[in-house]
Amino acid sequence: MKEKFNSLMRPKRIILMYISEVSGHRSATLAIEKAIKELRPDTEILNINAFNYTNPISEKVINRIYMEVIKRTPKIWDYLYDNPSVVKALANIKKYVHKSNSPKLKKLFDSFHPDLVVCTQAFPCGMVADYKKTYGVNLPLVAVLTDYIPHAYWVYDTVDYYITPSEDVSLRLGKKGIAAEKIRSYGIPFDHKFNRKADLEGIFNKLKLEPQKPVILIMGGGQGLGPIKTIVKSLEKSKHDICELIVAGTNKKLLNSLKRKVKKYKKEIHLFGFIQNIHELMQIASLIISKPGGVTTAEVLSMGLPMVIVNPIPGQEVNNTTFLTHKGAAVKTDEPQDVYQIIDGLLENKTKIEQLKCAALKIAKPEASMDIAKLLLSL
Repeated sequence: MKEKFNSLMRPKRIILMYISEVSGHRSATLAIEKAIKELRPDTEILNINAFNYTNPISEKVINRIYMEVIKRTPKIWDYLYDNPSVVKALANIKKYVHKSNSPKLKKLFDSFHPDLVVCTQAFPCGMVADYKKTYGVNLPLVAVLTDYIPHAYWVYDTVDYYITPSEDVSLRLGKKGIAAEKIRSYGIPFDHKFNRKADLEGIFNKLKLEPQKPVILIMGGGQGLGPIKTIVKSLEKSKHDICELIVAGTNKKLLNSLKRKVKKYKKEIHLFGFIQNIHELMQIASLIISKPGGVTTAEVLSMGLPMVIVNPIPGQEVNNTTFLTHKGAAVKTDEPQDVYQIIDGLLENKTKIEQLKCAALKIAKPEASMDIAKLLLSL
């Protein structure tokens, strides 16, 4: 009884798990952590790269393989992603990996004594779910989906709550056998700074930009992926006097390549590496051309920013794109060399621009991080 009383009196301890340092999974955990701290500053939080913690060498190898596959042979990833036969074939391997990682998890949990665990990626979610079963532990486990598809690698009977990006995803998760009372359609967590009203004039002045020019924001996620160079070359054909803001993320090769070429281009172009003020660029943008990563998508929707998606990667990106285009919140093309035609068409069609904005705001969930934080603190 005394031990239970002490656990109620002390600050709550929460472990947030993600994989890959530069990823939407990590951004999501940081957003949740920030929201929790706003509500309960005394909460003790451990934000950890679960893959690196349990398999530091394997993480580097698998990340490298994954990047090469999606860059060079995306059809392979398309075949592997949420394929029932692949899921079934990998079942024994997955059990072995989870079992071998359980002692490391036990050491972590015995040291930190968490009140609950939150996972923004399926791999750590599966590890903790199997850990609970192996050790008979009644540790609350919350799965936060950061893409618009509830693939089979998320489904475990020892997960206590599922946070989904939308009601559509919740219904699909229900069809996979998850009880409705375990599901909350709160949205994808992102930093609240994307919701704040911006000083647009101040941002234009800080970046030394002309407010009268349409601003086209071009991104390839944190790692600067996608046909960005082809897109920039295509936009040289635009009939409009546009300003391009290009964010290369951690892709130094792309950034250096663009720096060498930018002087040859006629359009006004500003280059950025990995930056912390993406929200400011989004706030002054007329349109965004971007990979449809889950967290980026949530940020864009909350701002009502018209989105153009170019040649999405099979798997989660294609599914996110399908969701967005079906809802009328984005435009998609598989031809990066012709993207200028789409941009010109949108800049000349204010009605279409307003339709995209309204559709985005209709499905946006701007309070996702705070809603998730409130649930976690109530468990």
